[in-house]
Amino acid sequence: MFRLFFSALLLLLLSGSISAQEQMDSTQHDNEVVQFSGTLFTVEDGDIIPVQLANVLVEKSGRGTYTDLDGFFSIVAEEGDAIIFSAIGFETVKFEIPDTLSTNRYTIIQMMSQDTINLPMVQIFPWPSREHFKQEFLALEVPDDLQDRAEANLAAATMEQLRKNLPADGVETGSIYLRRQADSYYSFGQAKPINLLNPIAWSKFFKAWKNGDFRKRKTK
Repeated sequence: MFRLFFSALLLLLLSGSISAQEQMDSTQHDNEVVQFSGTLFTVEDGDIIPVQLANVLVEKSGRGTYTDLDGFFSIVAEEGDAIIFSAIGFETVKFEIPDTLSTNRYTIIQMMSQDTINLPMVQIFPWPSREHFKQEFLALEVPDDLQDRAEANLAAATMEQLRKNLPADGVETGSIYLRRQADSYYSFGQAKPINLLNPIAWSKFFKAWKNGDFRKRKTK
């Protein structure tokens, strides 16, 4: 009797173990592991360029990676997983891996659409509001010597001295250089014209002479 009971119990345990193993094998077959890879691209000014450092997220597991400088990514996922692609300045894309793959590798080329983000206008003040600024400005005590210093810096003699001695900055130097280049290109490949024989130049000279442009101006 004891042997019969023990045999029945052993048979029941073996059948349960076989059933659990078959169920596990079936589950593993339904969710095959896939090496999922691909490249993200976008269109900018008519050219196709890779989307760098974009987020690649497996929605179910929460695992993820990001694209390299060529827009390439590679991550382990399962058949049927939803993959989310996102990046700043682009619309989020959701892609689902097919569950009918015949191999354990799957590669895609995903296009990303640029998304324009309009931020509201922000005004930055050193004070909480315009009213606080007005109060602080009116309460500001300006030393008396600042007014004298400002008048001295803006005096006619000082400004004239600065105009004579102040060197040209980068913008002015570039403008002078470009004007000289344009003047040299005007007579490129031929002798440079002499304004001594130019009737238009003589006309401007006589007009300026008649208007008194060459009279000696009195200096104040």
